[in-house]
Amino acid sequence: MSRLRSYRAAALILKRRDIGEADRLLTIFTAQQGKSDVVAKGARKPDSAKSGHVELFTKVDVLVTLGRSLDVLTQAEVLEPYLPLREDLERGAYAAYVTELMDRFVLTDEDHQAALFHLLDETYARLCVDSDLRRVTRWYELRLLDAVGFRPQLHECVVSHAPVLPEDQFFSLIEGGAVAPHSATPSPHLLPLPLGTLKLLRHLQRSPYKQVADLAISEALHRDAERLMLAYLRFLLERRLQSVDFLMRLRQIGP
Repeated sequence: MSRLRSYRAAALILKRRDIGEADRLLTIFTAQQGKSDVVAKGARKPDSAKSGHVELFTKVDVLVTLGRSLDVLTQAEVLEPYLPLREDLERGAYAAYVTELMDRFVLTDEDHQAALFHLLDETYARLCVDSDLRRVTRWYELRLLDAVGFRPQLHECVVSHAPVLPEDQFFSLIEGGAVAPHSATPSPHLLPLPLGTLKLLRHLQRSPYKQVADLAISEALHRDAERLMLAYLRFLLERRLQSVDFLMRLRQIGP
């Protein structure tokens, strides 16, 4: 069979960087082809037809021609600009974070690309309008971890395998789940998991977003859920995400 020479698809722009004098190298994500790097030739020229259609965090209809070393973006037309993600600094910071997570976790040969594409697309849309960006982000993190095989175990102790009781627990970064107090052994990889945080994460994990869209979460509960999720994600990725540092600096500056 002859190799596919080109394809057209809806794509999300994950990253872009300048190369040469006028070109851009884009990392795009599509439901059909997954994640790939493509060259947008001449995209930095003011009169280029592509210049306004390859912005970060946009959904774009692309025509890509496959090359021997790098694929080439032949055509691009914006389908959904998600303007608040570039016009509002805080919304853009959260968009950068969810994008970096997707980029770090997803390889080019995964077999569940369509679900991940739609998850990120829907998350961009929610980050444009939702009043609680941390709620959107925690729900997204849990869905992403489900999809890539790192679902946190929040219903039974990962050591004893007994059902989790309604009390404060611990969370094992190594085992990826709750540890009952009587099974906990002191370790730098064992974190406190208060009952309120456990209940919140379980609710977010099992519920479609429409069932949590109006959920009011206290500042203290937000901070603790974020503490736990960021620690687990950092452990899995074996690195600190650059977008997290920016989010924390932005939060310190305040409105």
